[in-house]
Amino acid sequence: MTSDWRPSAALETLQQRAVLLAVVREFFAQRGVLEVDTPILMPTTATDIYIDSYRVDSAASFLQTSPEFALKRLLAAGCGSIYQLGKVFRREAPSKRHNHEFTLCEWYRVGMKLEQLMDEVEALVQAVFAAADSQRTAAVKIERLSYRALFETHFAIDPHRVSLDELAALAEQTLDLVAADLSRTDYLQLLLSHCIEPTLPDACFIFDYPVEQAALARVEDDETGQPVARRFELFLGGMEVANGYFELLDEAEQRARFDADIAERARRGFDQVPIDEALLAALAAGMPECSGVALGVDRLVMAALGIDDIAGVIAFPQPRP
Repeated sequence: MTSDWRPSAALETLQQRAVLLAVVREFFAQRGVLEVDTPILMPTTATDIYIDSYRVDSAASFLQTSPEFALKRLLAAGCGSIYQLGKVFRREAPSKRHNHEFTLCEWYRVGMKLEQLMDEVEALVQAVFAAADSQRTAAVKIERLSYRALFETHFAIDPHRVSLDELAALAEQTLDLVAADLSRTDYLQLLLSHCIEPTLPDACFIFDYPVEQAALARVEDDETGQPVARRFELFLGGMEVANGYFELLDEAEQRARFDADIAERARRGFDQVPIDEALLAALAAGMPECSGVALGVDRLVMAALGIDDIAGVIAFPQPRP
């Protein structure tokens, strides 16, 4: 019988966490964004090759990595701007920044452009940080940096046009990495996480990602005429905290992306997952123009309270190897 029964987070921290969660709910209440509740156990899940789901064999279902698909069905049904605050699950190695089960705040704003959603994310971060530190005298200012500008500054390459061979050579030179069968996205993510993220400002958005990383975001031309994925990520203290999209509405394009994910999963020998036909039917019926974002609440609390280990902000984390 284990004797390690006490919570990993201090009771004072758990009390502070409760206050911050109340601030989040009040933030959306003041803006008329409806709180909804969708299942965490569903028959489909994310097809993204970089997201690994828990399969519950006895129920022929998956623990959800995000409420995104269900929320979009509600949007198509006409419920207006909505958010969900609750638990999700991802199969990644537990670390100081990740727990298998974690708290996510995901919301969708009907009629809102991506830049406006960044404004709202910034306002939420400011509200949470102010509640965490009553002595704070200045609002958190979040810089906005394009994906292209970061790679041009650090590596003198355009990440939207650079070839696979050039990326492989750069990774070998910079990371001492020699690997076979990596994609452009694999190399770009490695260079971003190992070389760029440690140098980021304390608070910043990175926006306009390569089209291969569009996932469920729209692809549009940027100011140079280059097609880019209209999405952003929020980093606080070098830690990714949120991921936002100008949402794709085209059912045929979304189906094609799902099919490409399934094919790539098969090629890499990953678990096969079914395509969410209910989501595609909702897109075909008509989802309103909107932007959406998923924000890791545990990481936001970590950043607001100055705690560098996720175990310090949740009661009972999963054991680490």
